[in-house]
Amino acid sequence: MIDLHCHLDGSISLEIAKELAKLQKLELPAKNDDQLQKKLSVSSDCESLNDFLKCFDLPLTLLQTKEGIRQAVFLVQEKFRKEGLFYLELRFAPQLHLTKGLSQEEVILSALEGLKLSSLHTNLILCCMRADNNLEENLETVRLAKKYLVEDNGVVAIDLAGAEALYKTSAFEREFELAKKEGIPFTIHAGEADGADSVKTALKFGAKRIGHGVRIYEDADLVDFIIKNKIPLEMCPTSNRQTKAVEDMKVYPLKEYLSKGIKVTLNTDDPAICGTSLKNEFSYIEKMYGISDEQKKVILQNSIEAAFCSQEYKTEMKKLLLEERL
Repeated sequence: MIDLHCHLDGSISLEIAKELAKLQKLELPAKNDDQLQKKLSVSSDCESLNDFLKCFDLPLTLLQTKEGIRQAVFLVQEKFRKEGLFYLELRFAPQLHLTKGLSQEEVILSALEGLKLSSLHTNLILCCMRADNNLEENLETVRLAKKYLVEDNGVVAIDLAGAEALYKTSAFEREFELAKKEGIPFTIHAGEADGADSVKTALKFGAKRIGHGVRIYEDADLVDFIIKNKIPLEMCPTSNRQTKAVEDMKVYPLKEYLSKGIKVTLNTDDPAICGTSLKNEFSYIEKMYGISDEQKKVILQNSIEAAFCSQEYKTEMKKLLLEERL
C-alpha cells in the first residue's frame, strides 16, 4: 500500500505520544490513556476544518526538539511499515517546530535523520503554511526544500497546508513562483474547505497534484481539465467526513471521479487524529461505494504514477503491484 498524503503531526498516536514524552522528559496533559486519546483525536462534534486543526496543538508540543522530531519520524514510519505500507510520503511544516529554539533547517535535518532509522521507503514533503504575515517563513521553507531536494530518500516536494477557507490559495503566489523557478515539485491542499476556485489557483501556480480536491465537482470545466491533464487527487475520505468537506458521505465523489478517469489516490491525511489507517480507508470505500479489487489496483497504480520518487522506484512498485504484493 502507498500513502501520498500523511501529516507527521497528525500521525502521533497515543503510544507514540507517550514514548516521545518519556524521551524528552515532558509531562503529558492527561491523567490516563482515555484522556490522552481524547486530546490526540478529533471529537465527534467537529464542525469544520478549522475545528479539526485544533487537534494538532498537543502533537506539536512533542515535536519541538531534535530528538523528538527524529524519533517521531522513525516511530511513524515503523507504525506504517507494520501496517503493510510499502511507500510513504510524510509531510510537515518546519516553521511549526521552532518554539524551543530550533531553526527550520535543524528541523529538516532532524527529520532526515529519523528517515534513515526505518527500512520503510519514505520521502518528505515540506509544507508552507496558510497564515498572516508569514511570507518570509514560507520562502525559507521553499529555499530549504531546494537545498535538500533529492529524487528519493529525502525531501522531494513542498506543499501548502492550513486553514484553506480563511487564507485563500491566491494569497500564496510568491512561494510557488520561487518553487517553480527552483524546479521544486509541489502539491497544494485545495478544494477541501474552499471550493473549485482554490483548485484552479493551485493548478495555475503549477501544482503537480492536488491535496484532497474533493470539491472539483463544483466546476465542470475544471473536472475536464483535471481529466485531460491527468492531475492526481490525494483523496482522504475519513478526514473529509470529519472536517465536513463533504456533508453527506453517501454522495462522496471518489467512485464517480474514478469512473471519469480522474487519477484518484487514497490516503490517510492524519491517521492518529482521524483514528484511521490506510487499510481502514480501503475497507471503507469497498463497503461504502462498492469499490472492486480491480478499481483498488487502479487507485494504487495512480498512487505509483503520482508519487514524488524516482522512476526506478516506481518501476519496482509497479512490479510488486503486478505480482499482487502491494
